[in-house]
Amino acid sequence: MEFGRVEPTAIKEIDFSLPKDGEQTAITLPQTKSKENPSFFVGCAKWGRKEWVGLIYPEKTKEKDFLGAYVKHFNSIELNAVFYSIPKEDQLLKWKEITEANTSKDFIFCPKFSRTITHIKRLNNADVETDLYLKAISAFGEHLGPCFLQVSDNFGPKNLPILEAYLKKLPSDLNIFVEVRHEDWFKDPLARKQLFEMLAKLGKGAAITDASGRRDCVHMELSTPEAFIRFVGNGGKFLDSDKARVDEWVIRIKQWLSQGLKKVYFFLHQHDEADTPLIADYTIEQFNIHLNSELDRINFINKQEGLF
Repeated sequence: MEFGRVEPTAIKEIDFSLPKDGEQTAITLPQTKSKENPSFFVGCAKWGRKEWVGLIYPEKTKEKDFLGAYVKHFNSIELNAVFYSIPKEDQLLKWKEITEANTSKDFIFCPKFSRTITHIKRLNNADVETDLYLKAISAFGEHLGPCFLQVSDNFGPKNLPILEAYLKKLPSDLNIFVEVRHEDWFKDPLARKQLFEMLAKLGKGAAITDASGRRDCVHMELSTPEAFIRFVGNGGKFLDSDKARVDEWVIRIKQWLSQGLKKVYFFLHQHDEADTPLIADYTIEQFNIHLNSELDRINFINKQEGLF
């Protein structure tokens, strides 16, 4: 992932502390603990990484078998593969079958809306493409998690009516998290308030992206009692820094859980994805220790790989 990338020399100068909760979070989360046991989903954004062969995929694993190997370690994926074109239903059925053949976990796919809808059509006159997308992802059945709608970087607050109109046309029971990137959504207090109030009114979530170069996107606004966090680590020699950032998230999520948070979706990205499983396993470990998530740890081929 290139979004929010900075030069390595600048990383040590960044304040990675999490901002205080936004106004909408205080409205969304009740002040009493939910009676339901919270759910936790931790995963990556892709499974097709050759660098993971010998790390978490057995030696000589072929690319066609990467998904089957991936689902043995994680219970979810932020599915970016369907962003580049409208997905084909038969392809998603195949992925579902591979998943069911390789794990007994309640694995979920969190498919990203295709760029034809969000970036080319810009949510305008996209009914045909949206219908095709929705029909295709329904092939996941019980393995379908929330969908992730990311608008383009130049989709600013003046487009709020377009975003609202589009969301209103979607099925009311479709779980969606929206990510905006234009800086004015965060710099303009009124635009910020209107955005998150609108999402809350429609029952749609707000994705939080934690990247080094875009600290404004760490907005800490929850429009539903579910958190969808996209953590972009720096990896390599900065793994210790990434760990400290995860520790901060654990503290904040624990606070949110005490206030009524029901679900946590936490997806790990790196600018170089080679060692993403390392920070993912650390995240799972900390979630289990501090949040009682009871997630399966990653089974590294070389057991020493899991030790930073």
